[in-house]
Amino acid sequence: MRLDKYLKVSRIIKRRTVANEACAGGRVTLNGKVAKPGAEVKAGDIMTIRFGDKLGRYEILQVQETVRKENAGDMFKILSEDAGMAEERA
Repeated sequence: MRLDKYLKVSRIIKRRTVANEACAGGRVTLNGKVAKPGAEVKAGDIMTIRFGDKLGRYEILQVQETVRKENAGDMFKILSEDAGMAEERA
């Protein structure tokens, strides 16, 4: 599955256009490398996303084309969400 679609389906980012812009802007890494919107994701991948001054690290647990809103959180595991740390690591 494409990275931008995964971000939307898993509801880490609510809209696919916003997910696409985050990827295209270099704010998303997949397994330590800057990822484009069309990068393929699979279970076991580690994803890092910068949201302003917030840095989130997530492990992809499962990839599904569709998922109910209440089950979206089961698609990933939050490894860390640090506010104010993105600038130090960038």
